[in-house]
Amino acid sequence: MNPDIHGLWPALLLPVNPNGALDTPRAIAHAKYMLAAGCDGVTLFGTTGEGPAFTVAERKALLESMLGSGIKADQIIVTTTALALGDAIELGQHAARLGVHRQMFMPPFYFNQPRDAGVIEAVSQVVRGIGDDGLKLLLYHFPAMSTYGFSHAAIAELVRRHPGQVIGLKDSSGDLPHALALAQAFPQLSILVGAEPHVAPVMQAGGSGSINGLANVAPHLMARVIRAPDQVSAADTQLMNDLLALLSICPNLPFVGVYKLMLAEQTGDAAWLTMRAPLCPLDTTEAQAVREGYRALGSLLDTI
Repeated sequence: MNPDIHGLWPALLLPVNPNGALDTPRAIAHAKYMLAAGCDGVTLFGTTGEGPAFTVAERKALLESMLGSGIKADQIIVTTTALALGDAIELGQHAARLGVHRQMFMPPFYFNQPRDAGVIEAVSQVVRGIGDDGLKLLLYHFPAMSTYGFSHAAIAELVRRHPGQVIGLKDSSGDLPHALALAQAFPQLSILVGAEPHVAPVMQAGGSGSINGLANVAPHLMARVIRAPDQVSAADTQLMNDLLALLSICPNLPFVGVYKLMLAEQTGDAAWLTMRAPLCPLDTTEAQAVREGYRALGSLLDTI
């Protein structure tokens, strides 16, 4: 595994108050639980964390509060995805000043299918703008969200331009052959996948680990997969699949809402059901179906 970023870094769910403001104490408590459960770190402000819905000021303030609570800078990957490159640079500079050099960036996601040349320049402007020799940047490959997927040529060019700073890629394509090809083509990079069933096979092919949503509710399960990807038990595989099946137990469920409902069930804390607009909680029928499916796992939930 590439030493820069490896292991399990949950795409942290973020609690919000009824007015939509970040609930900082709950966010810190959740991050600390993830670390205590065996995660290598946490990833802030990805899509699972509703990151692009929060302002630059809100994102800065939460990062400062996390660090002030005793969470170490090297236990955080901060996602700097933003509509404007200037905002992404500001977020990256702020994190770097605080010692958070592990960062992740998705290309601007409001233009349909930008060309490689434009995205390469966008990433380069962000790296140069942050101006941090210690930067460890993951490219965020999520074509379903951004309409753009990093080609091998674009990755190679960015690594050439920014050696030691562009150090890997988070693959949220959900495409196992694509992730395996990345691990094979770029053994020198940290390749982390988002699709939980793909973690073990990609790590066996040279991948570095995972940034995923399921770890928010099943950190022990995902840590077991990460620690021994060649020895994942049939029981753990089935449990993972059963939990992930809840994401599609009803048509067109928003995955963030499902994960938040599962976390509310697990913690007994209904505050987790709130989401930042434009996202919204599951409706009554959907919520009941997810609750019943989750509770049906019974004693197996003690192992997650």
